Amino acid sequence: MIKKLMIIPLLSAGIFCSLYAFKNNPSAGRQHRPPKTDADNAGLKLPSGFGALVAADSIGKARHIVVTKEGNLYVKLAKPVKEKGIIYLQDKNGDGRMDEQSGFGNYGGTGLYLKDGVLYASSNDEVFSYQLNEKNEVLDQHNPAKLISKLKKGRQHDTKSIVLDNSGNIYVNIGAYSNSCQQKDRTPGSPGIKGCPILDSAGGIWQFKANKLNQSYGDGIRYATGIRNVVGLDWNQQNNTLFVMQHGRDQLNGLWPDLYDEKRSALLPAECLYMIKKGDNAGWPYVYYDQYQKKNIQAPEYGGDGKKEGSKEYINPALAFPGHLAPNGLLFYTGNQFPEKYRNGAFIAFHGSWNRTPEKQEGFYVVFAPFKDGMPTGEWEIFADGFAGTDQVMSPRDAKHRPCGLAQGPDGSLYVTDDVKGTVYRILYNGK
Repeated sequence: MIKKLMIIPLLSAGIFCSLYAFKNNPSAGRQHRPPKTDADNAGLKLPSGFGALVAADSIGKARHIVVTKEGNLYVKLAKPVKEKGIIYLQDKNGDGRMDEQSGFGNYGGTGLYLKDGVLYASSNDEVFSYQLNEKNEVLDQHNPAKLISKLKKGRQHDTKSIVLDNSGNIYVNIGAYSNSCQQKDRTPGSPGIKGCPILDSAGGIWQFKANKLNQSYGDGIRYATGIRNVVGLDWNQQNNTLFVMQHGRDQLNGLWPDLYDEKRSALLPAECLYMIKKGDNAGWPYVYYDQYQKKNIQAPEYGGDGKKEGSKEYINPALAFPGHLAPNGLLFYTGNQFPEKYRNGAFIAFHGSWNRTPEKQEGFYVVFAPFKDGMPTGEWEIFADGFAGTDQVMSPRDAKHRPCGLAQGPDGSLYVTDDVKGTVYRILYNGK
């Protein structure tokens, strides 16, 4: 009897503490309970055992995204909304849906990355950093540190995607402001420029210091070249190496109709996943990768005929996908929520094509590519589909949503942004 009397006050104190914590932080009682997914999985088609919900909607043209350890979201907008180019979203009641929104940073862009208490963000010609507090909230929204400026941009491929390694370096894509470095860009029959001068300041990945202010080309290193344009990139922690998804060239039939019919032009060239090491050259504009012949083919602007193999000095992709799908997000999954097959594999968000006529447009989905020992196995599958809202997309305007950014939540959820209507999807595994 004495033992029971001793236990009762302890239990009562525990209940009191739990009630007090819940009253002062309503989400405390729900933080370990997975949120309820939408009945229709937010309109997505997913593998068995997965569900999805709309975490946020109509926030602007949402590009890349990061998730804090608290489960809050930072989203970069292509164009500012009410002078806010970075949106901060919080889930106050713990139901998985963002119910509080604020923002800062009066500049558009795509790149966003969070590492070691710092939020990095890019415009189309600059890169900034914001110090965070212990809750991963920005300390000074109005005065970011300017890390890099005066980066080349043109009327095409001007976004600057970013990623950090584990040695204090930041990597920036600087896209080529051209389709294939012709003397007259996108003009039928126009030859390519020998020695393509664009490559001195674009068409590759540049490396800078992540903690040094006011850098530009002279302070950085052209880490890799011959890469037409990259929007999706990530650092592979398994082999401590950069991986990027290239947007392949366009208009083989439109520019060289004697060499390529419409069918071949709709399918070629491949969208390529490259493992990038310092000094690599992927060959743009001199070659493109043909996923059917499984080799680099010399570009027609530089004497190619659709069959002639390109120089062996250019690297081959680690994995090749169908042409013109527009890969805009790349994420290596390191969480534990999804089944083991997804561990350390790559998710890729394909924004969707515009130039596959007369075929229907393709993409508008997220795919998964398994990896082993830091390299792709060669297989891939469509993981999340249905973003477009229709099976027949003849024009990009037909797509209701287009996937762009990817991020992993602290619980292992997968977040996907859409830059048409500004939707943020959250995908969870609830199977057994």
